[in-house]
Amino acid sequence: ATLSQQLTNQAPGPSTWAINPKGNPMKLFTDQQRTQLRKNAAQPDDGRKGKFKPVVKLFTPDAHAVWLLSEMDEGGRCFGLCDLGQGYPELGYVMESELKSFRGRFRLPIERDRHFTADKTITEYADAASSEWRIVA
Repeated sequence: ATLSQQLTNQAPGPSTWAINPKGNPMKLFTDQQRTQLRKNAAQPDDGRKGKFKPVVKLFTPDAHAVWLLSEMDEGGRCFGLCDLGQGYPELGYVMESELKSFRGRFRLPIERDRHFTADKTITEYADAASSEWRIVA
């Protein structure tokens, strides 16, 4: 089937594009990442907000949106640097459920950058993003 036929005939729900080698949709977070995100969120807020390195980088393959996330509470509220691909990256919160349901221009789901390793804190990434008008990671 052609790409347009696949997009037209695609039923609502998880996309078939972001799949792992076993043919299942890609998980946004590995178990290890989820544990670290929650550990960071559980730390007392004594001026540490923004001092953690991002744990995971998420992106849309078809919409130029990028999320660098450093924390996630038990309710699925994630903190990090978010850019919806419009040139206005900002630190803030996003719900895991929103990330799971987000689709780009061609209805592709968000993917996890399997090769991302943070080399600075989330605020350092935010400072760099403010001068670049995009997240550089």
